[in-house]
Amino acid sequence: MNDATAPTPPRFAPLAEVLVRWLAGALFIYLGLHKALHPVEFLKLVHQYGFVSNYWLLNAIAAAVPWFEVFCGMLLLTGVAVRGTALVLVLMLVPFTWVVWQHALALQSASHIPFCAVKFDCGCGAGEEFICWKLLENIILAAVLLWLLFGRRRDFCASPE
Repeated sequence: MNDATAPTPPRFAPLAEVLVRWLAGALFIYLGLHKALHPVEFLKLVHQYGFVSNYWLLNAIAAAVPWFEVFCGMLLLTGVAVRGTALVLVLMLVPFTWVVWQHALALQSASHIPFCAVKFDCGCGAGEEFICWKLLENIILAAVLLWLLFGRRRDFCASPE
C-alpha cells in the first residue's frame, strides 16, 4: 500500500482528544476543590460508607483525596503524564463507583424503592444525585479516561510520552 492510498486518520480526533482531556482535567479540579473547600462535609460523606473505622485513616483519606484529584486534573490540563494520570484515575474511579453502587443497593433495599429512584450525596462533589445518573456519569468518565490512556495522540501536551 503506498502513501496515496493509505487511510488518513479523521481530522477531528486530535482536537477531540485535547478537548476531552481539558474537560476531564477541569472536572477533576472542580470536584476536588469542592471537596477540599468543604472538608467536614466530605469527611461525613466518606464516613457514611463505613469502610474505614480508624479516624486517623478516615481523616487522611478525606484530606488527601480532594487535593489528589486537583493534582491529577492539573496534570491532564497541562498534558503531563496523561497516560499515567488516566490510569491512576481509572484505578481510583472504578472502586469508588463500586462502593457507591453497593451503598445505593443498600439504600434501595432499605427504602423499598426502585433502584433508579435512589438519590443521595455520594461524596463525589456534585451533591445529591439519582444513582442511575451517577453511575452513567462514572461509566462515561471511565471511558474517557480509558480513551486518554490508550490514545496515540498527545497534541498540546507538555510531555508527549
